[in-house]
Amino acid sequence: MNITVEKQPNCLATLRVEVPSATVSSERAKIVSGYTAQAKIPGFRPGKAPKNVIEKRFQSAIIEELDDRLVRQAYDEALRQEALKVLNFGIPQNLNHNADGSLSFHATLTLAPEVALPDYKGITVKAPSTEVTDAEVEAQLEGLRERFADYSDIEGRAAETGDLAVIDFTSSLDGQSLEEALGKSAGYLAGREGFWLKLDEASFLPGFAAEVVGLSKDDSKDIPLTIPEDFPLSDLRGKAVVFHVTLKGLKQAVLPELNDEFAAKVTGGKTLEELKAVAKQQIEVEKRRRIDDYKVNQIVEHFNSLVDFELPEDLLRHETQGQADALVERGVKSGMTEDELTAQQGEIFATAGEQARTNLKTNFILQEIARTEGISVSDNELVQQLVAIANSRKQAPKKFIKDLQRGGRIPGIRNSMLVGKAIDFVLEHATVEEIADDEPTTDE
Repeated sequence: MNITVEKQPNCLATLRVEVPSATVSSERAKIVSGYTAQAKIPGFRPGKAPKNVIEKRFQSAIIEELDDRLVRQAYDEALRQEALKVLNFGIPQNLNHNADGSLSFHATLTLAPEVALPDYKGITVKAPSTEVTDAEVEAQLEGLRERFADYSDIEGRAAETGDLAVIDFTSSLDGQSLEEALGKSAGYLAGREGFWLKLDEASFLPGFAAEVVGLSKDDSKDIPLTIPEDFPLSDLRGKAVVFHVTLKGLKQAVLPELNDEFAAKVTGGKTLEELKAVAKQQIEVEKRRRIDDYKVNQIVEHFNSLVDFELPEDLLRHETQGQADALVERGVKSGMTEDELTAQQGEIFATAGEQARTNLKTNFILQEIARTEGISVSDNELVQQLVAIANSRKQAPKKFIKDLQRGGRIPGIRNSMLVGKAIDFVLEHATVEEIADDEPTTDE
């Protein structure tokens, strides 16, 4: 079997194959013998029909099976001969049975990138302590009180810091309404009626709440603000936008008293001390999850800063679309309109493309670490994971697994588990440096 492989940019290669006539004849004879032994031909006993009769009756099926068998053999030989890591063999092109009895074809292969691993043991990662402080528990309980608060109107005074202001507002840029000036949707910045605003610096835009302080009910005011450079809509960054605001009312939160009665109400019968214990446990679980994310993000950033390589374009395109779909879904869930999403389409795909590249690079690096360290996912581990997923979704495991098999999704799940094991391996061999909770991390 004559096999040549020509590697090309972007993880592609052209495979050219010529199968000698002797090999073609030998494989064809094996297939015909199989049909002869099993075929039921009227007028002949099983296994006794002449080969020329068999070949004439099953000609199309024989050729199809012959082509499939020889192509698979060629792919296997190419893997052995060239030591290739093939992600996709593609569809055979120009598959010809030549006059001399040989078979020839070519195919475009998608190859896994060549990854030169950096040092991956002993990486330093920073992480805060998982210890839960009394202040964190108190903040959690205060949040619960705010969720169950009643609200009463404030009468007879101007707005003060900490109040809840109910405002109507519109906005303009260079004398035009904001959306006219932009030529597209500006989202919630264009204006709202009955908008609730907590009068503190963390609300809405920097400096906005401070300008509302001092207004009385039905007062109006123009508030000029420069949009921050980190604002999600890039067209507005650094722009001087004027907000035309009318204060419609003021409200204050009436918080419930923190006692056993309140605890029983929110937990279904627990005491305040039991509520505190539950809050502490929830905070610790969330802290551990967040810290694990911090560590993983630092590992990802470390690898991506040290290693670069070409990525298969088809995979990159597919991953980018998946990331864009996820961003749109999050936008819809957060209340963005179709117009707002359309206005940010370019930014969404730019962000999705960057994330897709990072994801794929990290995935290939971790797969290579797994290969180097002999890390694998056994069939038993895979089945246990699939059963756990099925149970979490309240589905019958057997049907769930069959559906995944039909959809070709099992290899992807196995790969995700393998990558997870590789991350765990790197973290187990990392050096963890404890930092204060308020120090910046790569997740922020």
